[in-house]
Amino acid sequence: MTKFLDGKLALVTGASRGIGAASAEAFARAGAHVILTARSADDLEAVEERIHAAGGSATIAPLDLTAADGIARLAAAVRERWETLDVLMLNAAMLGSLTPVQQIDGKELNRVFTLNLLAQQAMIAAFDPMLRKSAAGRLIAVTSSVARTPRAYWGAYGASKAALETLVLSYAQEVGNLTPIKAAIVDPGATATRMRALAYPGEDPATLKPPEAVAEALIALLRDDFETGYRLSVG
Repeated sequence: MTKFLDGKLALVTGASRGIGAASAEAFARAGAHVILTARSADDLEAVEERIHAAGGSATIAPLDLTAADGIARLAAAVRERWETLDVLMLNAAMLGSLTPVQQIDGKELNRVFTLNLLAQQAMIAAFDPMLRKSAAGRLIAVTSSVARTPRAYWGAYGASKAALETLVLSYAQEVGNLTPIKAAIVDPGATATRMRALAYPGEDPATLKPPEAVAEALIALLRDDFETGYRLSVG
């Protein structure tokens, strides 16, 4: 892999496992210094160790994105050390219970939207100034097919992802003509992740593509550039 991200800074949420971890490691192999965020410090340390062992560089920032002032504190800490942010990958999300719409628990729905939507908007707001300072700031938001194709029992999660897509694509239009920032929506498709196992407990993960396949698609997306508002579906 060429070091086309050499000297760049990337921040990945939900980077402790699955697609987030695989993408962070891929960004590091491409030369970026990667800031890893997730709730589990131990899991983040394991990802950081793999990146360092492969010759890359990373910094961990354990964080619950739904905690009060957590995102603001993260942004302040990052700004103290770096001036620009080149890649912001919004990957963290929660599935919630798969249940009929009329039986959705209000408190759980609030938690799903708090992480899957409200925290994502807060991340964009907090890091927009740093993205604007980049010569080619890139925002990548991970979505799901149920955002565009509703499915029975997936109402809460699907609605949160549909709202996220609208948010990100609106941002893409707002900054598209004024800054070099470009935003993309990425649907990873069926991938062997922990969330997928929760949704489909009887499924054989060996029949699914690994998270590394999604990471490779993201590397190709960033390397070859894209039009803002681009939607990538990984088969």
